[in-house]
Amino acid sequence: MSANRLEDLALLEEMLPRTLSGKQDLRVKAVGRCVAKTESFLISLQKPDGHWVAELEGDCILESEYILLMAFMGREKDPKCLAAAQYLLKHQNSEGGWAQFPGGPSEISGSIKAYFALKITGIPASDPRMVLARNRCLTLGGVTSCNSFTKFYLALLGQLNYQSIPTVPPELMLLPQWFYINPSAMSAWTRTIIVPLSIMSALKPVRFLPPEMGIEELFTGNPSEITPPAAWDKKKFTWRNFFLVVDRCFKAIEPTLGGIRSTAIEHAAHWMRERFADSDGLGAIFPPMIYTVVALKALGVPDSDPEMIWALKQIEDLQLVDNGYLRLQPCLSPVWDTALALNALGTSGYTVATPEILRATQWILAKEVRRKGDWADNVDGVEPGGWFFEYHNDFYPDTDDTAMVLIALARTKAHLQPQGKSACKRAIRWLLAMQNSDGGWAAFDKDINREILTKVPFADHNAMLDPSCADITARVLEALAEFGFTKTHNAASRALEFLAKNQFPDGSWYGRWGVNHIYGTWQVLVGLEKIGIQADDPMVLRGAHWLKRMQKADGSWGENCSSYDDPGSVGLGESSPSQTAWAILGLQAAQQKESCFHGPISCGIDWLVRHQDSQGGWPEPQFTGTGFPKVFYLKYHYYRLYFPLMALARYAKETGCPRETRPECHGHLDPFLFRNGDVHEWENDSP
Repeated sequence: MSANRLEDLALLEEMLPRTLSGKQDLRVKAVGRCVAKTESFLISLQKPDGHWVAELEGDCILESEYILLMAFMGREKDPKCLAAAQYLLKHQNSEGGWAQFPGGPSEISGSIKAYFALKITGIPASDPRMVLARNRCLTLGGVTSCNSFTKFYLALLGQLNYQSIPTVPPELMLLPQWFYINPSAMSAWTRTIIVPLSIMSALKPVRFLPPEMGIEELFTGNPSEITPPAAWDKKKFTWRNFFLVVDRCFKAIEPTLGGIRSTAIEHAAHWMRERFADSDGLGAIFPPMIYTVVALKALGVPDSDPEMIWALKQIEDLQLVDNGYLRLQPCLSPVWDTALALNALGTSGYTVATPEILRATQWILAKEVRRKGDWADNVDGVEPGGWFFEYHNDFYPDTDDTAMVLIALARTKAHLQPQGKSACKRAIRWLLAMQNSDGGWAAFDKDINREILTKVPFADHNAMLDPSCADITARVLEALAEFGFTKTHNAASRALEFLAKNQFPDGSWYGRWGVNHIYGTWQVLVGLEKIGIQADDPMVLRGAHWLKRMQKADGSWGENCSSYDDPGSVGLGESSPSQTAWAILGLQAAQQKESCFHGPISCGIDWLVRHQDSQGGWPEPQFTGTGFPKVFYLKYHYYRLYFPLMALARYAKETGCPRETRPECHGHLDPFLFRNGDVHEWENDSP
């Protein structure tokens, strides 16, 4: 243990016998040292060109699907596949299956894909680990119980007949935008998946594997029997049953579609290829990248073609090799990471007067979107602006990244420089245009909320829609407030109505993009504070009360991913630094004044001080990020730095932490809230 670490603990221990003021002085010194260490550590992780990017970790479906794709390409013996298989074995749980998050229960679709991938790479069915996995898969219902996207892989490799999986007709691409069901009415991530998938569905590519690679043993019935792509509802007249009838009809008429089918495939291929431009792969996320390769192969593109080489390279760029294991990231997150790093350091007092911050803001400003993307299908009359998540993804800027970047630019004063000012004006106007009719904001599009689409047979990935969510709505309010917007602005008042309607009876808010109610409640309380809602507002009081009720006896907070499935576990779980920091930030935003030494904020701060490691970070094995609730979760590897630094830095500022206790910081301590004058400067003026 380092000398500094021992000194921090000693400072905390010395608090106990002293007077209240003496204890607070010691805490402030300990916090100051923690802040300085984290600042220094975070800056050391900055890339030479100014940006930050951390590993983004998902569950084992990524490695499984990579192996299945390589098997389709005839490359299952590639050393990378074998290394990915070893990673799968490393993460098999004691039940024999594979979970969606550390410590979670076995999940049927991921477990079947992992078992199949291991067989393909040469692990025999007789291996004890495979026997355990097979038994677990059968207990969970076998192949019949897995989701549609798993069944597409099984059809691709000859384990299922295409007649037993949902049809994704490319004719969808021929539907006009005014038609109630069309690709523009689906979420951006679903859109980028189903377009290449529709090519696969139409052309039905397949590689038949030798029997020893197959998974006949995971079927509870006859593998060759054609079954419905989804279970029928018991009630006869439901939208699910309607779409199953439509699916059956499409399967019957497919052979007769002729020229219409050819035209539809051409439209789908053109749409897909058009979005290759300025992107890290279609949609810049793993599932569309995989289906892109399958679609290109089905279209007859040879492996040696530059287009195929490019498509495979995007997947290779997601790979990480460590100690003989290969793992894949679902995408790369440099814009998000850089914005969060800037926000954390900006909260701590850094501005563009610091070279590191200047480089970072210049890097992120260069990533501004200046072309129209899919969002423009539902939004008229606004100039492109905003930011995406990855290195390149021009067709898909999102409101969450855009809001986070705006906050970062304001907090570091980069919005006052000419380039920053112009970009901020465009981004604010774009955000205002993206507000949904219900007053909230979604991620990628406007008003993607047609519930009927959740009933189509291939919608079991729980992500067909992109509805308004409390966390993004509040973050947009936070961003707008940095530029002078107040609660009386029409967009803000509509958003506040949305947040009020979506507060749970217990006082919390749902977290769509982070786990879970701790994330949502933190972000809403921050948004409410920034936009001008007072601490005595009932909405704020209920949210703060919920956070205080969820605090553990040791001062920390934690919530498990299982809270998305189990309402009884909301707000409960193993302690984590990022979630503890979220709760502290939420209580700070709720302006909770502590009259005693052991108030909730102080105890949370003490927990962070006690658990900081010698580098200046915090250990965090948990997944605290959300991709798709109930389906896919994430671990952002630097969340354990950004958010504790924000909480500690705000505490240091509000308690008057002396600057000299943080020698590594080169900026100056600015007010925590920046108000930037007349809102009309940002809302209406041309750049």
